[in-house]
Amino acid sequence: MPYEFERTHRLAVLGGGPGGYEAALAGAQLGADVTLVERAGVGGSAVLTDVVPSKTLIATAEAANAVREAADLGVQFYTHSDKGRVVRPEVAVNLGAVNKRLLALAQQQSADMKASLVRSGVRILQGDGRLDGPNTIVVSTGRGKSRTDFDEVTADTLVIAVGASPRILPTAKPDGERIFTWTQLYSLEAIPEHLIVVGSGVTGAEFASAYLALGSAVTLVSSRDQVLPGEDDDAAAVIQAVFKRNGMTVLNKSRAASVTRDGDGVIVTLADGREVKGSHALLAVGSIPNTAGIGLEEAGIQLTESGHIRVNRVARTSMPSVYAAGDCSDFLPLASVAAMQGRTAVFHAMGDAVTPTEQRNVTSNIFTQPEVATVGWSQHQIEEGVAQGEIYKLELASNPRAKMMGLKDGFVKIFARTGSGTVIGGVVVAPKASDLILPIALAVEHRLTVDQLARAFSVYPSLSGTITDAARAMHIVG
Repeated sequence: MPYEFERTHRLAVLGGGPGGYEAALAGAQLGADVTLVERAGVGGSAVLTDVVPSKTLIATAEAANAVREAADLGVQFYTHSDKGRVVRPEVAVNLGAVNKRLLALAQQQSADMKASLVRSGVRILQGDGRLDGPNTIVVSTGRGKSRTDFDEVTADTLVIAVGASPRILPTAKPDGERIFTWTQLYSLEAIPEHLIVVGSGVTGAEFASAYLALGSAVTLVSSRDQVLPGEDDDAAAVIQAVFKRNGMTVLNKSRAASVTRDGDGVIVTLADGREVKGSHALLAVGSIPNTAGIGLEEAGIQLTESGHIRVNRVARTSMPSVYAAGDCSDFLPLASVAAMQGRTAVFHAMGDAVTPTEQRNVTSNIFTQPEVATVGWSQHQIEEGVAQGEIYKLELASNPRAKMMGLKDGFVKIFARTGSGTVIGGVVVAPKASDLILPIALAVEHRLTVDQLARAFSVYPSLSGTITDAARAMHIVG
């Protein structure tokens, strides 16, 4: 049932992704009259075409890998041929069924989010919105490609959460059949025979890892010295080594000049003239904010040169009545950050208690196999003197639970302030690193020392024991 109290503060949210959704919920919770404008569906691209479907695909890839590697633990799969002979079956993935399932999950998640908003009393308008000044959103709500019906939403506070879209290069245009962006892959009915992934950042590495596990031959084109540029060097080295050991071709220092269709295949031409031929290509060369043509600059809102909306630590823009959250802002492009920005923006606008978002406390994760999770200051920053810290790294292979599970790749790395031993950052490379990073993230957020972290009881045996073991090794003698 919608809330019954009188609503006085008017809040309008443009975009229903994680940032817009959380902003709308927070506004309703605080008693605002909330209108959410979304053109595709609640959840936005994060739920419908990006985070939810891609991580569901990755979960399937992990399951396929687990079956293949079960023999290392003594688990064997056999069947009998027509002649009664024992044969070992191949692991087969029905990609059409996988994609059907993940798209259904995405739609269900979107429906659940919409129902939550409706229960909270949020008014939802489906259509294309643009600003008409710093307090008004004009929404075209007609059906079909040309929307002719318009609605106008006037509010005390606007939250812009319009997200971002895959970057398209003039020499590499997706066709949705052989050349794809990461939002288009879910139309595939069969595993690509040979997938060429252009771009070795987070998105490229994740999909390359997933399709390799699903059974594709994969070539990863990386313009840098190794995959995952900008991430922890040791973590990137582990991921690249795993990729190569599992049969992936990694082309480092190789920039793609063009991607073209070649009958039932594709040709990726590199800047040095080499050609790489495959059955399909995935373009993972970054994203651009969806900020063009929606009246932001006309409303007095400052943008960066890349088109992102400038925001401060409470997600406020250059106009006091306008906030921005998510990938369209110039903060970190993470769904968790977008959600936090959305809540923070509304809390600040409506005078509730607010903690400005601290970028160094943000936890991020790369869903490769194994995963890479990071939080806080990086090793690069410590080595460059930006932060004063000690570094300790403990290989996952030394952990008893890891030995039981047959895990050989990965590590835990902790960074602690020189002198005080306060935890200022960390890296985890392991299966489900996205879960294992939480104790380190809590230590960073609450300024715990390595001794305090070490005093927590980790289960024996467990992978989390690597974290307390690493913290114990950094004991500060007082």
